[in-house]
Amino acid sequence: MNADQGLLDTLPDGVVVADRDGIVTVVNDAACRLLRLGDAVGKHLSDVVLLQDRAGNSWFGCLEPYAGLSTRSQLTEQAWYLSDGTELLVTARMVRDAPGAPVRQVAVSVRSARARERLDRERSDLVATVAHELRSPLTGVKGFVATLLSKWDKLNDDQKKMMLETVNADADRLTRLIAELLDVARIDTGRLSLYPRPLDFQAAVERVVASVRAGTGREIAFDVDGDLPTVSADPDKLAQVVTNLVDNAIRHGEGQVRLTASAIGSEAAYDGVLLHVDDEGEGISPDIRSRVFTKFWKHGARGGSGLGMYIIHGLVNAHGGSVEIDDSPAGGARVSILWPEEDSRPE
Repeated sequence: MNADQGLLDTLPDGVVVADRDGIVTVVNDAACRLLRLGDAVGKHLSDVVLLQDRAGNSWFGCLEPYAGLSTRSQLTEQAWYLSDGTELLVTARMVRDAPGAPVRQVAVSVRSARARERLDRERSDLVATVAHELRSPLTGVKGFVATLLSKWDKLNDDQKKMMLETVNADADRLTRLIAELLDVARIDTGRLSLYPRPLDFQAAVERVVASVRAGTGREIAFDVDGDLPTVSADPDKLAQVVTNLVDNAIRHGEGQVRLTASAIGSEAAYDGVLLHVDDEGEGISPDIRSRVFTKFWKHGARGGSGLGMYIIHGLVNAHGGSVEIDDSPAGGARVSILWPEEDSRPE
């Protein structure tokens, strides 16, 4: 085996190279595996790349790599199939000595379509989940509005008010879900806009706690261990992170929700603030903690959109911090965030 062949055999994608007469001169191990070949060197390209489209047309006969426009140099990647229906993604390059000259060499690249199939399934699952999340509040809005329109004169003021309040709550839920989906899209595409500045961490958390406490009957405590440094944060994004953390603790836990903040220094990778959010619920098993920060992850009977922890993870990481999950001393779950003092955004 020469050095060039050894190098080609290390590639994850299959490579088949044929000369000006269509005779195969090079085949790497991945191509032999994907195309299920034996000894292919010396055979004609049409007998090696034995792939068909959905209609049964052959790859070589359809694309005619040695014919066609004399300026053609590359074939777009397309899906082709083995005789048993296995899908492969195939592209090719035609090498010419000059534009318009005959094809001197054809290099075919083949790769498995499993990654694309998995991505398609994930996209389908995402669309189905989003549709389900949107349908529930929309059904409520549609139902109550239809009732109000058809029975307006038969309903008293209290009934009308109750229905309108429910419609308003469902509209708020839709607005929150759409905002979360937009945040997810920005995190996934790296288009999240941050405007960090020095911020009083303690005061920012106290504002969130006061706001959430006003809307719930649950006890929320916030303890500060010593003096906290200012941190580099986008105020809106920090408030969003803390709000989601507290809301999750309220939704999935019982009893008191406790927040504890302390300064971190030389024992950590960077200076900043460590914030623990503890609940008194069932906790999160170590076996599933790795899935907590995935999209639409839900735990327990009390659901939300399933996007809160994914957004928390994305926003904290975007600031250069980190998020961890552990057991709470109170017996439930503990979510901890490390927030840097200096601007530590990844470049």
